[in-house]
Amino acid sequence: MGVISELIKSVAHRPYEMPTEDWRYYQEWNNALFMHWKVPIEQLRSVVPEGLEIDTLNGEAWVSIVAFTMQKIRPKLLPSLKVISDFHEINLRTYVINDGKPGVYFINIEAEKALSAFVAKNVSGLPYQKSSIDYQYLKDHNLYLSKSSRGTYLEAEFKILPDEYQKTELDRWLTERYCLYVDHQSEIWRYDIHHAEWEINDIKINRLKLNYKVKQLVMNDETPDCAHYSKGVKVVAWRRKVIQKSALEGGIH
Repeated sequence: MGVISELIKSVAHRPYEMPTEDWRYYQEWNNALFMHWKVPIEQLRSVVPEGLEIDTLNGEAWVSIVAFTMQKIRPKLLPSLKVISDFHEINLRTYVINDGKPGVYFINIEAEKALSAFVAKNVSGLPYQKSSIDYQYLKDHNLYLSKSSRGTYLEAEFKILPDEYQKTELDRWLTERYCLYVDHQSEIWRYDIHHAEWEINDIKINRLKLNYKVKQLVMNDETPDCAHYSKGVKVVAWRRKVIQKSALEGGIH
């Protein structure tokens, strides 16, 4: 059985059924650093379109910064081209729900390569922008570094802890999301995705410096409320669906 065929047949961990039509894109998300913070819900309202409901757990809203290496992204019937398909990425995201489907809403996305950012933004509608990003896998720690022309930056040095990690309800709520929402040109789109359940490790953050500011949402050097690492997942994605007109003409990013 091929890798993708095996992936698609593994569905027990999903909170709802996969789309019935054929998937359109393949990609891999590797060496993923997750950092999560609780934030006041009113801060998120300024960056999430009114057409999407902010998802909460036990009444608390969350934002996350996820740094990882995108690899092998390609349409279903075509090979990947490393010059475009392989790049480091950092995204700032929060959690939303629509029609009973909890998903991710990206507030900001940065890509290591200008060409990759341009293609991804124009194909997907996601808010990709070019940034200088480096990932270093060293003997006793890992390091993500980024800096953009807009003044955003991230320095995250962390150690992956080897002990077996028992996931919490919060871990699953933050990571096991099988669609993402995009507001684009006065419409809201949904991309369904599928991957195996994330295998995660606990981490120790040795050093963290960051600065992200989008409208009322300000992320600085505060230690995250929750953080972990995953070696990665293989992902298939479906064609976007228009689910509604945006409540705010022109949208919010």
